[in-house]
Amino acid sequence: IRLGWHDAGTYNKNIEEWPQRGGANGSLRFEIELKHAANAGLVNALKLLQPIKEKYSGVTYADLFQLAGATAVEEAGGPKLPMKYGRVDVSKPEQCPEEGRLPDAGPPSPADHLRQVFYRMGLNDKEIVALSGAHTLGRSRPDRSGWGKPESKYTKDGPGAPGGQSWTVQWLKFDNSYFKDIKEKKDEDLLVLPTDAALFEDPSFKVYAEKYAEDQEAFFKDYAEAHAKLSNLGAKFDPPEGIVIDDSPNPKAEKFVAAKYSTGKE
Repeated sequence: IRLGWHDAGTYNKNIEEWPQRGGANGSLRFEIELKHAANAGLVNALKLLQPIKEKYSGVTYADLFQLAGATAVEEAGGPKLPMKYGRVDVSKPEQCPEEGRLPDAGPPSPADHLRQVFYRMGLNDKEIVALSGAHTLGRSRPDRSGWGKPESKYTKDGPGAPGGQSWTVQWLKFDNSYFKDIKEKKDEDLLVLPTDAALFEDPSFKVYAEKYAEDQEAFFKDYAEAHAKLSNLGAKFDPPEGIVIDDSPNPKAEKFVAAKYSTGKE
């Protein structure tokens, strides 16, 4: 999820040209961008996806990053996301965005910082809070982000590489626990970043955070819309309208998608 978001999250709505505007264009596969401070550790996610890319060479990195993130949310029990595909990749590292476009976990004014970064992407307060809810999954590792404990009672045994500090107890389950736990702040083994705490301190953010803590269905609805919107930011699609992979039986659509993704051609 973080890999897909950090590829898309460099988008600047004030820049019209592609790929200078950043966004979901696969640029995060290049070492120069992987070495940006905010992307520490994402090389591991890239390595995980590389065999899939090699097997299905017609799938772009930009699509693969977003497909993997959406699949992770759904497989962890989250909402079905209204995704589309067909993103075009940048072709060389010189097309990577400059460092500094992604959010910082501990800025001096957390709420102002979140708005500065996400408004630049064209996202609003509701979408900022909904997207923050993805912290219901995963862990923060101090050797990568500089935040969190080396391990907690919830992460010391894995699964996966043990350690790090999670925001929630069941950190492989997508639900609204993040908002409940941030609101209560009662468990020292759970992580609360300054940008997390801001969701219940800032008056505008708090309206949505309180709502999502009480109503998981509302969170899922708003999250699905915000995640899909983020995944399209800055992307150039081929075909221009994108490709929607419909779950319902449609032999013609399946044939088209299979041809597109196996050869890279329609």
